[in-house]
Amino acid sequence: MSWLSSVRNALSLVVPKKETPDNLWHKCKGCRQMVFTKELEENLSVCPNCDYHERIGPLARFTQLLDDGWSALPTPRTPEDPLKFRDSKRYTDRLKTARTETGEADAFINARGTIHGHRVVIGVQDFAFMGGSMGQAVGEAFIQGVEAAIADKAPYVVFTASGGARMQEGILSLMQMPRSTVAIQMLHDAGLPYIVVLTDPTSGGVMAAYAMLGDIQIAEPKALLAFTGRRVIENTIREKLPDDFQTSEYLLEHGMIDMIVHRKDLRAQLATVIGYLCGQRAAA
Repeated sequence: MSWLSSVRNALSLVVPKKETPDNLWHKCKGCRQMVFTKELEENLSVCPNCDYHERIGPLARFTQLLDDGWSALPTPRTPEDPLKFRDSKRYTDRLKTARTETGEADAFINARGTIHGHRVVIGVQDFAFMGGSMGQAVGEAFIQGVEAAIADKAPYVVFTASGGARMQEGILSLMQMPRSTVAIQMLHDAGLPYIVVLTDPTSGGVMAAYAMLGDIQIAEPKALLAFTGRRVIENTIREKLPDDFQTSEYLLEHGMIDMIVHRKDLRAQLATVIGYLCGQRAAA
């Protein structure tokens, strides 16, 4: 053992090693800079350096948007593994892992409450749960949200974040596209608005279904919004696509969405939109 190692070992016995929490810092996916996790959370999970909007789950959405006193709706029960699907892992094992990591039963959670006094039902898709993939549980939760909105005579606001349909449920997952479309029509028949907030990323079957059927289409800045991947499209049409293709800004410029709203302004903007669409009715 060298003298340097002897000194190092002696010092380690005298000076206790300072423990640093693993989650003290967060590396921004936009600018790649290190940000204090606490500072990021206080800024609504938006990078204070570059304004990159990090992905957040249902609990954070409800807390940021709803007035005090909101309540989550119970998760509907659906068959766990209708096709007995297995790839490198069993589908049931993947569900267990996702539930342990997120603390949620599936990828879509509803809550009822108010925004600045306006009664509302909010549905949030959680990308952390198997990529926010759309299966039977997501379809049932979406319909549950619509039914709750009709019962409350309130608008239904949905935050989308998904890689598309859940492959482990095959055709059963694709059936949720027409089912959600019919549910939205039920909402319209009741004279209630359906508002969509597109977040990063929203793609595949979700983008082709309820994500683009809103009476008002809002998006967060620089969100990836697509039906299929850039490489697939470029190989098909054999052309180079614009750099900002499939972003919120590109969709706004081409008239596919109504507005882009920063997360810090979203609560106030939703209250304003709901006030206009519902004739300024607020909860008593």
